[in-house]
Order: sequence, then C-alpha cells, then structure tokens
Amino acid sequence: MRNICPILGCILLAVMSILSIPERAETAELSEATQACLGCHEAVTPGIVADWKKSHHARVSPAEAIKKPLLARRVSFKNPPAGLAETAVGCAECHTANPSTHKDTFDHNGFKVHVVVSPGDCAACHPQEVDEYKHNIMSEAHGNLLKNPVYKSLMDSANCLQKFDGVRARLTTVDRLTEEDSCIYCHGTKVEVKGLKTRETTMGEMDFPVLSGWPSGGVGRINPDGTKGACSACHTRHAFSIEMARKPATCSECHKGPDVPAYKVYQVSKHGNLYESVGDKWDFSAVPWTIGKDFTAPACAACHASLLVNDGGEVVAKRSHRMNDRSAWRLFGLPYAHPHPISADTTIIKNKAGLPLPTELTGEPVQGYLIDKKEQGKRRASMRGICLQCHATSWVDGHFARFEKSVETTNQMTRTATDIILAAWKNGLAKGLDKQDSIFNEAIERMWVEQWLFYANSTRFASAMGGADYGVFAEGRWYMSKNIQQMADWLRFLGAASRADKTKK
Repeated sequence: MRNICPILGCILLAVMSILSIPERAETAELSEATQACLGCHEAVTPGIVADWKKSHHARVSPAEAIKKPLLARRVSFKNPPAGLAETAVGCAECHTANPSTHKDTFDHNGFKVHVVVSPGDCAACHPQEVDEYKHNIMSEAHGNLLKNPVYKSLMDSANCLQKFDGVRARLTTVDRLTEEDSCIYCHGTKVEVKGLKTRETTMGEMDFPVLSGWPSGGVGRINPDGTKGACSACHTRHAFSIEMARKPATCSECHKGPDVPAYKVYQVSKHGNLYESVGDKWDFSAVPWTIGKDFTAPACAACHASLLVNDGGEVVAKRSHRMNDRSAWRLFGLPYAHPHPISADTTIIKNKAGLPLPTELTGEPVQGYLIDKKEQGKRRASMRGICLQCHATSWVDGHFARFEKSVETTNQMTRTATDIILAAWKNGLAKGLDKQDSIFNEAIERMWVEQWLFYANSTRFASAMGGADYGVFAEGRWYMSKNIQQMADWLRFLGAASRADKTKK
C-alpha cells in the first residue's frame, strides 16, 4: 500500500491538472483590415480591444457560426455574407460596412470608416433579428416620443426650466443637451453629421466627423444611415454579449421607474429573489436556453425575447426581437393599459378627439390600431406556455386572473382621476387643450399624470411579476387612492379660490 499510494497520488494530481485546464477558446482568423485597426487601437483604446477579444465575434467566423445546429445558432443568415465568411467579425467588418449608406463615413488611415455601427450593418449576419426589431415599439421610440405632441408636451414639462414670476412658476425653455440627457437618453437621439474637425492625436493630426446627438445608445436612435435602433442598447459594445442582454440589470437601465418600475418589481419578486440568491450558478450564455437546466427562474429575456427549450430539447418559446410578441397588454407610459398597437409607429394612431393616443381620455381602446382579442389570446398563450414549465395550471390560471383584474381596476382608478381633471378643465380651474395650453403643467394635472404614469403602472407590474408591495404601499394601490382624494380636495380648493376672486371683483 505504501508503494501504491504515491502512484495513485501522482495519477490523481495529473487528472486534476487536466480537468483544471480551461477549454480552449475558439479562434478565428483576423482579416488584414482588422489587423490594421488593432495595430493602433490596442494602444489607443485598449479597453475596447480587450472587450472585443472576449466576444464571440472575435472567436467564431460567420462560416463556423452557421455550421452549428439550428437551435444553437446565434446568426440567422442563409448564406455567409460575402467577404466576411472566413474571418472574425472585427473592427473593420463592422466599422467599414456599407460605407456609401453612412453619412458619418470618413477617410481614416486608408479606410472608409464610420463611427455609428447600426442595425443595417448587423443585418449582414443577423437579418431576422434586425427585421423583428423593426417591428418592435422600441425601434420607433424616438419618433413615438418626439413626433407625438401629447408625449412631447409631457417631456417638456419635465425638462423645461422654470421661472417664478412672483405669482406663478412658469415653464420657459428646454435645450437639446438636456433632452438628450433625459427622456431621449433611453428613447434614442437623432445622430447627425455636422462636418469634420481636425484633432491632434498620438498618431498625428486626423480628421473626425462632428456628430450631434452623440453619444447615444438609445433603443430608438436614428442613425446616420437612416436605420432606427441600437443593438448595443442591450448587447453592449464591444463584447455584444448574449449573457449581458439576458441579465435584468441590462433592462434596468431604462425600466426602473417610477414610470416603468419593472426592474424594481422584479427585484422583490420571487423570481428576482431566486436570481439574486442562486443566479450566479445559472448559465446565461447557453444557446438554446434550457429551462430548469441553465436557469431556474426567468429573467426579463426569458419571458420576452429568448429562445427557450425544455430538457427534452423541445421549443417552448421562439427567439424574438419584437419584445411584445408574448405580451397581450401594453402596461406603461399611457393613461390606460390597452392591447398592444399593431404598428410599432404609434404616431399614426388617432382617437376620436384627434389625439395621437391609443385610448380615449375616458379609457376606451381606439379600434383599428390595436391587436384584437384573438391576437391577445395568442400572445397570452405564449406567455402561459413559459409559466407552465415551472408552475401547475391552477397556479398559472390564478396568476393571470389576478393580473387581468389589476388591468381592469387600475384603468378604473385612472378613469376616476381623469373625471376630476376633466371637471377642472370644464370649469376653467385648469387650462386644458381647449385653451391651447399644456395639460401637464399645473399641480392638479401633475397629480393626474402621477395616477397613471407612476401608481397604476406600479400596480400592474406588481400583478404581472409578483412584486406584491409595489402594488400596495410602494407606489401602488394606496397611492392611487390617496392621489384621487388629493385631486378631489384640490379641485374644491381651486373652486373656492375662483369664487372668492369673483366676489372680490
């Protein structure tokens, strides 16, 4: 035994050594153009280069990517893009693609380079994903906000400077940089080329395009090539990680609240509890994503975007970059929850009052612009199919019953608040649209906005995701009830003040 043990020990150490060696990463050949880029940028922007080197783009060529089994593919082209098939997807493959379509293309060390990589460039390898994203409300987020006079007025009420004239606080002006740092940080800017500027660099003098609306990673960014959206909003450059896009913190950048409290609600939900407790053991990079094996509770992407399979390899949900494909209801951003719009461009919607809103001010959905009950049922079934992978039918049915009751009751409470504001406008106690005034700049009007933008939204998300207290005391039902009472009291105060003024006259 004394002679055998040392031998066994050596064998054991050898086996352990072999097992500890990490699997060799795939490597793809670099194009000459990308090698030229790296020759400078490894010194000039080392962080970017280091990030890219860890990416799938750096390790797997398109030709290799398409050879993977269908469900394991991260690309959607039918034939490898011309000239890109055999090399890694590097600096040149993205920043010199389609130079004639990019207004930000400039001469740079012998190359035609553009700054803003757009969905039009990503479409070379990901055409299906780009096409789906075109039909996603996120892709139209810039125009849906700025081209809608109602939303623009709400945006201005938050961003405009205010001056006190001795009697009232009045909205004055808003500047472009404030807007870009505020609402359109998430909705996306319009990136425009304003000329060239010569700068002194470590490589000597060089010309670079001057871009307005930059930087921006907004989901509805208008790019210099005319495309809409920024893939990097979720797949942050330059690793463009699927793992990052699947983690809730990525979504939290724009969905945190109080107007869109999805992330806050998720954090206190049972799913969020599981993620915080054991999520470090989950595999967020597996394709396809296997329920129960790779993760044991959904993150945002599991419900809204990712390709999901069960342990037998059967598809539970198809991958989609139209994020509302499994959502029957549009919950946030508007006075009333309503069926999702048919078109991602919501500026085409007009209600009976001629306003670009998907509902009347009294809550009725605008017919013809929103998905019908059949489509709502199809989307509800898709979401239920995911829930049923971990929950029994009775649990899932009970959850959806509570959620849809929450949609109903929050709409009713918004209607009550709307009745109060309509009375204020009718009686001349606040200036509405008939006075050619903003409907968001007076105290009682802001209470009305908080009713649906903060409190009703919080309640709906809590019901949808299981974040109970956000539907009660943390900006939920308590605040909806309290806000209605304050609005009613404020209406009486305004009425009393108005009568007193008339008596004095």
